[in-house]
This record gives sequence, C-alpha cells and structure tokens, in this order.
Amino acid sequence: MMLASGIFAAGRFRLRWGAMHGGNAEPALVMGIVNVTPDSFSDGGVHFDTAAAIAHGERLIAEGAHMLDVGGESTRPGAAEVSLDEERRRVLPVIAALAARGYCVSVDTRHAALMREAIDAGASIVNDVAALRGPGAIEVCAASDVGVVLMHMQGEPGTMQRAPTYDDVVQEVGDFLRDRARACEAAGIAPNRIVIDPGFGFGKTVEHNLELTRRLDELVSTRYPLLAGWSRKRTLGDLTGRQIPAQRAAASIAAACACVERGASIVRVHDVAPTVDALKVWRAMRPDSEYFAVGTPQR
Repeated sequence: MMLASGIFAAGRFRLRWGAMHGGNAEPALVMGIVNVTPDSFSDGGVHFDTAAAIAHGERLIAEGAHMLDVGGESTRPGAAEVSLDEERRRVLPVIAALAARGYCVSVDTRHAALMREAIDAGASIVNDVAALRGPGAIEVCAASDVGVVLMHMQGEPGTMQRAPTYDDVVQEVGDFLRDRARACEAAGIAPNRIVIDPGFGFGKTVEHNLELTRRLDELVSTRYPLLAGWSRKRTLGDLTGRQIPAQRAAASIAAACACVERGASIVRVHDVAPTVDALKVWRAMRPDSEYFAVGTPQR
C-alpha cells in the first residue's frame, strides 16, 4: 500500500505527513500522551503534578512528538467521572504552559465548557472520545479553528467493556465516524480539520480490535485522516501475556506500525522515542522510500 499524504489543519499549525521522495514528510504524525490524572490505566499519577506534566510534555516533544494530548479525566474501562472543576484544574495550566512554548497541544475532553477554556488557553486540537456529541461541543469547535479528533466508543467508560457487540464492527464503526464527520462539516468545520479514530479498546473485545486493525484500510478509504490509539491497551496485554501496561511498549510499537502500514496518519502513544525510531526504520525499508530511489547504492 502506498503511503497517503496530507495536511491536518489545527489552529495555527499545519501538520504534514506522507511519503515524498527526497522530502522530509513523516510517514505518520506522533501524538504524545500527557495524562494529568491519578487513575489512568497506564501512567495514572505519574504526571499528576502540574510541573511534572509540563516537563513530561517537553520531554515528549524532544523525543519527536508532533503534538501533545493533555487529558484530565481517565476514560479507562470502569473509570469514575471527574467533576468539570477538577478536570479544569488539572489540565488548563498544563495546556497554557505547553502552548506558550510553541507546541501543538490537544485537549482530551468530552465537555464543551472545558473545550472552550482549553482553546482560549492555547489548545489547537480537541480530542473527544464522544465525537463531539455532548451539548455544545460541536458548536464550540466550529466557532474556532481547532482541529478535531472524533472517536468511536460503544457505551460509556464506566460500562463499555461489559458486553460489547457488533454485527460488523468495521462497518458500524465506519458508519458512525462518517456520520459524525459529516455533522462537523455541516456545522462549519472544514474537512482538513477533521480526524477519525476507531477507538481501540473503547467498547470492543480483543477480536473487535484485531478486526478493526486488519481492515483498517476500509476506514482509511474515507477522505479523513485516521488516528490509531493502540498504546499499552489491554488487548496487547492479552496477546502478549504482559499484564503491566508499562511493559507493553514493544507490542504498542508493533501495533502502531501495523496501523501506519494500513494507512493511519497519526498514532497516539505513550512511548514516543521508540515509536519515532521504529517508524523511521519502517519507512526506510519501504520500496517507495527515498532510500530506494534510482541511483542510491544498495547494500
């Protein structure tokens, strides 16, 4: 499969990806995860302090992240809801500090009020696990120039993994994402500001997650870039036997490369440096790489 290329418009940023002979485009964009939570499934509490979260974001940028996704509410299976005031307290200082340093910052939230405040604080992307279905969410984003990430989730975080069922998971997820993207366009959000996310692990079994990945090209066939968020997910633990999320880095990188091979434009990851390295090597080994241009010595 030839790599797609494109531009994601997110606030003042124009983020480019794709294979170009002799060019500097990335095979995929890397979104680094900054969880400002005490209870996220993988790194809850590690960067809960504002200063620690800011330092972590800077470290991810230094490792090669193109954007940072800052979230203050865990959406792991069974997670309890967080009050808006608490979510606000957690994320706004981190977003403001990282945006002031010139980084492309995403806010990971379901709440329109926080979306608006995060945009005012400098966020360039809104990443919503509810795909902007909450009251006022789509209007807030349409009134700004932020990029949006629309994710599929069956159910709510507290109950989504109890008994997820589909007749055809790829078709149903794809239909939902296309409908949400069309709703965004109808509200005034330009297509180049929209990214879709199949929501691995959000109301899906191991088999659902694998089927979505195997047939990811069917979702990529839409005109919207696709974000893949496999990083440290429980399915990887089930496949490898590694039940500690932090030990799933290698599995996460393999999943990220599998998704980029099938057309994903963005990967959302905890382990930025090894993912960046893996994508560089993966791209160099492709026949459409500049390393295989005519006249390049082969060894």
